Amino acid sequence: MILEHALLQVRPGQSEAFEAAMAEARPLIARQPGFHSIDVRPHSGNPERYLLLVIWDRIESHRDGFRRSADYQRWRALLHAFYDPMPEIAYYGASIFDD
Repeated sequence: MILEHALLQVRPGQSEAFEAAMAEARPLIARQPGFHSIDVRPHSGNPERYLLLVIWDRIESHRDGFRRSADYQRWRALLHAFYDPMPEIAYYGASIFDD
């Protein structure tokens, strides 16, 4: 399993609209091959910062699958205008505590 991680900085005053757009976008990613889960959490002290965590079976499911799909184009249209700056995506391997 691969954990995709991103810190999302949303434009000032756009948190509610972002959360609504994310709710609309969630099914687009959830139906992708290799997708396992998504979690988006607001920062406890900054309502315009969010942590995005997505679990994939492998990096290629995100990078070569979702990112090259028509669903990703819709995802971008729904969400990318909220970000300033654009987030950096990082991938992490299996937990050191997995058996």
